[in-house]
Amino acid sequence: MKTESHDTVLATDDAPSGVEQVSVKPANIRLEVSTYCQLRCPTCPTTTGETHRGIGAGFLKFADFAKLLDASPWLEEIELSNYGEIFLNPELPQMIEHAHARGVRLTARNGVNLNNATDEMLEALVKFEFQHLRVSLDGASDESYSQYRIRGHFDRVIDNLKKLKAYKKQYDSTLPLLTWQFVVFGHNEHEISKAREMAAELGMEFHLKLNWDDSFSPVQDVEAVRREMESGVASRAEYQEKYGSQYTQYICHQLWDWPQINWNGDVLGCCRNNWGHFGGNVFRDGLEESLNNEQMRYARDMLLGLEEPRDDIPCTTCRLYKNMRAADQVLERESD
Repeated sequence: MKTESHDTVLATDDAPSGVEQVSVKPANIRLEVSTYCQLRCPTCPTTTGETHRGIGAGFLKFADFAKLLDASPWLEEIELSNYGEIFLNPELPQMIEHAHARGVRLTARNGVNLNNATDEMLEALVKFEFQHLRVSLDGASDESYSQYRIRGHFDRVIDNLKKLKAYKKQYDSTLPLLTWQFVVFGHNEHEISKAREMAAELGMEFHLKLNWDDSFSPVQDVEAVRREMESGVASRAEYQEKYGSQYTQYICHQLWDWPQINWNGDVLGCCRNNWGHFGGNVFRDGLEESLNNEQMRYARDMLLGLEEPRDDIPCTTCRLYKNMRAADQVLERESD
């Protein structure tokens, strides 16, 4: 079973037709390398302490990482970034080298802040063919950037990007692919064009993202932001009104395609979940077994509209799921 390009298709029927719940054995997983972050972004649950209260504070250990790869030879790609900053984990270079030796691709598409990365880490990204790095840069100056990325330093991030560019030249490599991710706020919307130009100079793709909390620095020039956004909207509420689905509804598909594993091995299901786990632990129980235990199977059926919500399933209290229920919608997945 799969989805096309992470697009979400929602159905209003009681249950989607032709869908059979089967065991999953995904070639791609999400594995949190660190739930620690040195920045204090105002609306981030790691800043407020919500993440650490729900899923704990810690680093993925290299020994656990190597054990997982040895026990799961079918894995092809692992996403390492989520609620923390991957470069704070001192064992990251070892993981990058080991994954490369095993032929497993590594990415950080969710995002990194790249404020504190050693030269060893930056070189390892290039030398061992780290696939993709998405860098959070919400502005084109320190003045704008630091209003949300508190404790961050814009010039330091740019210096690290220049180092990466130099290493890529040294190794004659196109990897890692680099994306400049710009979350649009009212305080930085005037710098979108400048940031886009800077990204091009650094050989980076440029990606605009809608702020998840409209109450923090909401956009001022709505029409200008709509013109800049590929989706043609200036807020997540406007996105839902225009497209009939939630801006991040694709996340629900991760329970099948890119399941999230915490730094300690607990199964979280998706990258949004920072409040509970699904009972299984991949370091203790094995990856395939953990992803197909009773709670994970039930959760997938819940999202498909085949089961009612249950208190021990983290999805039950998720805003995405509750909004789907309120709209009498279920997740629809296409058969292979």
